[in-house]
Amino acid sequence: MQVYHDTEWGVPKHDDRRLFEDIVLDGAQAGLSWATVLRKRESYRAAFDNFDAVKVARYTERKKHSLLKNEGIIRNRLKIESAVKNARAFLKVREEFNSFDAYIWQFVNGKTIQNKWKTLKDIPATSKESDAMSSDLRHRGFTFVGSTICYAFMQAVGMVNDHTVTCFRHKQV
Repeated sequence: MQVYHDTEWGVPKHDDRRLFEDIVLDGAQAGLSWATVLRKRESYRAAFDNFDAVKVARYTERKKHSLLKNEGIIRNRLKIESAVKNARAFLKVREEFNSFDAYIWQFVNGKTIQNKWKTLKDIPATSKESDAMSSDLRHRGFTFVGSTICYAFMQAVGMVNDHTVTCFRHKQV
């Protein structure tokens, strides 16, 4: 967790494959700890073809059934179905906006929201931007994208800087 915090969390990401990975993993986290998902991230990458959305969108019932048997990932039928459904929606968004990056970053006008939280208790679970993102993603066919999941995604991909002001990473990102 420390390495993830110190090197990845909150760093702006613009690569479509990484954005797809993060939206799938944040959805997989629902009801679980991020530490659980992070420990399984390499297994997820192997199981989901390194988060190649084109490949994931083509998953058959047989492939989804095999994923349910994969002990390296969270074996929840709804979350596996969501990853496939989200891959299909992701590809449609990418086609419409030329990239998922262009679409998703519009919710913060293309730049990181620089928050200045003093304590971890100050950090919200949602925001008006995550509410808007959640609503639009759902409208486009995504699942496991409630406002809290969207806010966690925004934090992970650097759309919001929620490092506290006393954290060494606050000024760096």
